[in-house]
Amino acid sequence: MKKIEVKTPAASLGFEVLANNKIILSQVNSNDLSTADPQLKDEMRLVELQLTGENIHHKGVGYVETEPGSSLYYVKHQIIEEDNGKTIKIVQEDRNKQIKVISYYRLYTTTAVIRSWVTVENIGNSSLGIEYVSSFALTGINQANDLDGNYATDNAVYLANNTWTAEAQWEKLSLKEVGLNYWVDGEKEQASSKRISISNTSSWSCSEYSPNGMLVNNRTGQTAIWQIENNGSWHYELTDIGKGNLLALRLSGPEETDNQWWKNLNPGEQFTTVPVAFAQVQGDFEQAIGEMTKYRRVIRRPNKDNQSLAVIFNDYMNCLSGDPTTVREKPLIDAAKKVGCEYYVIDCGWYDAGYWWDNVGEWLPSKERFPNGIEEVIDYIRSKGMVPGLWLEIEAMGIKCPLADKLPDDWFFTRHGKRVIDTDRYHLNFANPAVRDHADKIIDRLVKQYGIGYIKMDYNITTGVGTDYQADSYGDGLLNHNRAYLKWLDNVFKRYPNLIIENCGSGGMRHDYAMLQRHSIQSMTDQTEYVRNGNIAAAAASEVTPEQCAIWSYPLQAGDDEEAIFNMVNAMLLRIHQSGRLDKVDDHRQQLVMDGINVYKQYREKIPFMLPVWPQGLGKLDDSWFSYGLKGEHDLYLAIWRGKGGNSQETIDLSKYGQVASIKQLYPIKQKDEKTVVKVNGNRLVAEFPQEKTARLYQISLN
Repeated sequence: MKKIEVKTPAASLGFEVLANNKIILSQVNSNDLSTADPQLKDEMRLVELQLTGENIHHKGVGYVETEPGSSLYYVKHQIIEEDNGKTIKIVQEDRNKQIKVISYYRLYTTTAVIRSWVTVENIGNSSLGIEYVSSFALTGINQANDLDGNYATDNAVYLANNTWTAEAQWEKLSLKEVGLNYWVDGEKEQASSKRISISNTSSWSCSEYSPNGMLVNNRTGQTAIWQIENNGSWHYELTDIGKGNLLALRLSGPEETDNQWWKNLNPGEQFTTVPVAFAQVQGDFEQAIGEMTKYRRVIRRPNKDNQSLAVIFNDYMNCLSGDPTTVREKPLIDAAKKVGCEYYVIDCGWYDAGYWWDNVGEWLPSKERFPNGIEEVIDYIRSKGMVPGLWLEIEAMGIKCPLADKLPDDWFFTRHGKRVIDTDRYHLNFANPAVRDHADKIIDRLVKQYGIGYIKMDYNITTGVGTDYQADSYGDGLLNHNRAYLKWLDNVFKRYPNLIIENCGSGGMRHDYAMLQRHSIQSMTDQTEYVRNGNIAAAAASEVTPEQCAIWSYPLQAGDDEEAIFNMVNAMLLRIHQSGRLDKVDDHRQQLVMDGINVYKQYREKIPFMLPVWPQGLGKLDDSWFSYGLKGEHDLYLAIWRGKGGNSQETIDLSKYGQVASIKQLYPIKQKDEKTVVKVNGNRLVAEFPQEKTARLYQISLN
């Protein structure tokens, strides 16, 4: 047996080449199975690969015991020194010399998270059909030194439920509760056909689930965390393997069973999977998210926006709602400047006088809305010392757009010879070079002619399973588009390195880290109800770094002080997306907004270096009490919300973060807050919020 080890100060991997020349991944950070029984090791796979026409060795539809994945053998490996870590490259081949499989594992010096992807090369003489290939496969997850434990009851899976206006809704369930049972009983051993199968199909990468997950072993104290980095379809599954006592995780991009993806690989051709990220830590969910937060910062495109954390005003949410005009914008611009905003974004509607949904696509300003040209409003924004921005939805073209009937079908997603129509719109296919050229001209015009420095890039329609344009399957066509769009986006940032492009997909429907390693800011939700907006804000940093995660603050015209304060607290430990009719809010409540922004500016430079914490766990919509904080070395910024219902008093345990030395209310900044009381009781805070829908922000010093 040959052992291969690769380590950085933060991460480590251990591989073993078995007697039969198979290579396995036996150790990931704290999860070490190097002393497991040889029969169990023989059940482990480094890569799952299913080719069309090859045998399938298991019951059900899960992607375990694939072929030739099960019979690949070790050829060689290489460890590459990187600037901030190491990469190990492992080469395998099948016995028939048809296929070469190269696994890449990227380790970093500052995070326990490991990035993984796989390249498959056809080295034979005939075409091969790929139905599935894993980007990462681990057998024995959360099972170090505990192979005799009952994984079904010992482990809880955290499922990252996601939907429009209800993003980042984690659900914690034991494996037994979701139907994955432990069947080993004395001499009776069998693997089940059950899998915990989480998939996203289509181009909203987060339409039902965020591409993240966690598994916590309450018996061993281990946590596994993962994310899939694709801006379209993806799949992961948890199941048992072998004789039923090994727990297996498989991460991938699109595949055939769930996503209608199939790839034909001709001799000499290669296919590379989407990258994924995985970590195994000795600690709880919070520690795991902390490691993932550090990883997300490492892979992100360096940019000034994630250092400065500028405050952005956007005229949409609970404000103009897609009905901008010169007359309406100017008072709002004055009010946004007064409260301290640094960017001002004109949202949707600027390109048409009336109902614009089904004729978007030319992106030319409406003369009716802006009689003297949109440049007048943009120049007015700039005269106030703010950077101007515009809303755009560049992948969509309305069915009534004048261009739509003039363009060939190969510009659009098509299936069965027809253009795909989603809510009165066609979807442009960026795999076509002509489409990318069209998009470049639009960006160039907005930046060079109008002088904007910010684009809110929205995305309100989806592709369905994909397209047949120059593709082997619908899912292959979608993946081609996804990758072409990312390359196009990379080129835009090369041309305009200081341009901020906000990632928005009806709010948070596409907050994956294929997109967010490029975009500096993410619109997390379209939630219009401010209490629920707080619920989402409190959990959002579990999926997006806090310095990228934009949350609306939108004081209502008819609201009271506590409503304005609640709205501000929602955004003050993330990125502030200010909105609301600030020009019509009374002076006192406008001052509360100004105070919040001024307080934010006093500590915002710390946010990119702090880690998110949840003293009360990851909350969900309509929780009566919830909290979220950012922790540095010696201080903790903590937001506490009382939503609807519940008792007026809540105790919050901070003992895991250190010794509480002092506490200061940061916002609101009244000398004496007569409506709330927070007392320190050892390392616990006792919060007394008599009124429902109340929120406060504190700075806590720790020893």
